[in-house]
Amino acid sequence: MHRLQPVGNGLHTDHPVPGLPFVDDAHIPIEDPAAVEAIGRHEDGGTWGRWDRDGTAEGAWLAFTTDPIRHDLAWVVRHHPEHGRTVLVIRDKDASPWHSNWWGPQLLFRQGGYWWDGTSWYRPEQVWDAASEHYDRRLVKAATTITADDLLDDNAHPDGGRLLKVANLDLEAPLPDQWNDHLALWASRRPGDALPLSRCVVRVSAPELAADQLIGVPEMAEIGGIAASTLRAYISRGESDVPPPQATVNGRNLWSRPVAGDWAEQRQRSPESVAATLSSGDETGLPVGASELRQRLARRFLGVLWERPDWRKRWALRHRTQASVQEVADELAWSVAADTASIIDPYDLAATLRHAILDEFAYGLEVHRATGGTDSPFYGIATPVAKTLDWLIGHHPQAAHHIIGEIIGDAERRLDIPRDVSADSIRTALGLDSRLPRQVRLDFLERVLPPKPGH
Repeated sequence: MHRLQPVGNGLHTDHPVPGLPFVDDAHIPIEDPAAVEAIGRHEDGGTWGRWDRDGTAEGAWLAFTTDPIRHDLAWVVRHHPEHGRTVLVIRDKDASPWHSNWWGPQLLFRQGGYWWDGTSWYRPEQVWDAASEHYDRRLVKAATTITADDLLDDNAHPDGGRLLKVANLDLEAPLPDQWNDHLALWASRRPGDALPLSRCVVRVSAPELAADQLIGVPEMAEIGGIAASTLRAYISRGESDVPPPQATVNGRNLWSRPVAGDWAEQRQRSPESVAATLSSGDETGLPVGASELRQRLARRFLGVLWERPDWRKRWALRHRTQASVQEVADELAWSVAADTASIIDPYDLAATLRHAILDEFAYGLEVHRATGGTDSPFYGIATPVAKTLDWLIGHHPQAAHHIIGEIIGDAERRLDIPRDVSADSIRTALGLDSRLPRQVRLDFLERVLPPKPGH
C-alpha cells in the first residue's frame, strides 16, 4: 500500500497533486533519466539517484535524485509515452521507497492510496491474494477522473498563484489557500506542446469518496471489529497496517467505507486471525490439534508418573536425585518417541511425499526437455521435501522403504524416467539435506533403492 506523501509539484508535471505548492524544477533535467540519476551520484556520498526503464510501456521510464540544493529533498520523475510525465518533490528519505512503489501499473496515487493505471481507478491495495502473489486490485465504482481542465474556471486567477524555488519550500507551512489560483499559474506556464489540460489528471471523484460518505475513527473501528481507542493506538504507533485516510478535516482522519472494509477483510485474512480460528479456547492458547496432543500426552505422563505404584514412590523426597529424575525423563521421552505415529500418521505423510517428489520429477523433466538436455543423472528435489523424506526415514524407516519404491515405480511408468535416474535424484537430495549419519543413510539406501542393472 502506498503511504508516502509528496511535498510539492514540479512545474513541469502533467498531473498535479491537489493542494500542494508548485516548485520550479528548471535545475532538474526532467527530459533525461540518466541525467536525473547523475545529479545524485557523487563520490562524496549523502545523495543518491537512480533511473530504470518501465516495462509497462515502450519508452516509459522512472527516475529520482536528491535535490542538489537541498539534500533533505528529492525529485521523482515518471515518464509515460501516452500519459505524460509526473514530477514531484518528496522527502529524500522517501525517494527509494517511492521509486519501488512506482514499479507496475500505478501511474498516479491520490487520496490516501487510490491509484490510476491510465484507464481506471483502484482502491488502495490491501487484500493480499496469495495464489497470484499480488494484492487484489479492486475497481472504484462509478469513478470519474477530474482533470485540470475541469477545475480551471473564471474563478481561478494566475496572479493569485505562486511558484516556489526549492530553497524556499517550507515543509511546515500550511497548504496553499485558493489552490486553483496556483493551478492556473501552472497552466499558464505550460509549453504549447504539453499534454492538453483535459488529460492532466488531478484527482478522482466517486460516490464512495463523497464528503458525506467518509467515516471517522469510531466507524472505522467498528468495521474492523476493534475499539476506537485501539484503532487510535494503532495509528499513533504505526501498527496493524491501518490505511492512510482519504481526507483530513480539522485534524480528523476520514476514510471511505470500502477502504475500511478492505482493511477489515485483510485483518480477517492475516496469519494471526487465521490461527485464532483454530484456537482451543483454553488457558494454553494452543491450536485445537496441539491442545488435543497436549491433553493426550498429559494423560500418558500421569499414567507413567502416578498410576504405576513403582513410579509413584519416586516422588518421595529421598528418591529426588538427579539419576532418578533422569530415569523418569527417559521414560517420558521414550513414551513419546515410540509413538510418533499418534501425532502424524507415517503412511499419510509418505503418500504426501510421493506426490511431492513425483511433482518435483515432472518439473525437472519439463525443464530438461525445454532446455534441450540429453543425459540427466538426477532431477532436483526441493530442500523442504528432501528434509521431510529424511525425517520419515529417520522416524519410520518401513514407511519410507515402502514409499521410495512406489515413487521410483510411478516415475518409470507415468513419466518414463529411468529408475536409476530417480534413484540418483533421491540419493543426491538426501546427500545434500539429510541429518542422518552418513553411513546410516548409505546403508538404508543400499537396501531400499532398486538394484543396479547387472547386479
